[in-house]
Amino acid sequence: MFEPDSARHSVRGTSDAAMSGTVGSGVRDFLMRGSQKVIAHYERLLSTAKSEQERQLYQARIEREQRVIDDLRHGAFPDRLAA
Repeated sequence: MFEPDSARHSVRGTSDAAMSGTVGSGVRDFLMRGSQKVIAHYERLLSTAKSEQERQLYQARIEREQRVIDDLRHGAFPDRLAA
């Protein structure tokens, strides 16, 4: 049976520190998957680029997203996400 407060009951007794680690890890994974999708998109564009300028633009964006992934792997959130 569905209980509207079941989510609250499932975390009862869990410390805030434990919850923030779980949430932070989930957000980090979500952001990394997003960056990987962006990289895949730019790689497709790169393969069909018609000029050197386009190739350079796509390559720069791929490198930027790779840096975001690297930062996330090391526990840092990228500046573009700072509130």
